[in-house]
Amino acid sequence: MYHPNPFVWLVLTLIDIYTWIVIAAVVMSWLVAFGVINTYNQFARSVVNLLDALTEPVFRRVRHVVPAIGGLDISPLIVLIGLQFLSYLVAYYLA
Repeated sequence: MYHPNPFVWLVLTLIDIYTWIVIAAVVMSWLVAFGVINTYNQFARSVVNLLDALTEPVFRRVRHVVPAIGGLDISPLIVLIGLQFLSYLVAYYLA
């Protein structure tokens, strides 16, 4: 998406990057939970720790407001919806 304002472009790009980080964290947690990725591997453990460090503070804030529903953590879904909303908000008001 092209925007003539470089600040709008930068904010939208950062939102897109964080969206992909959230998706990667969710997929990585599923792979660890199903035993596809072994966290005894140093590289896998460092990737999991990096993704947790980048996403867990945001997920924790969402979990304080919306608890798990039936044992299902929906905080990544709410964060992704919030990021999309923020992206549209920035594009609408700043562009």
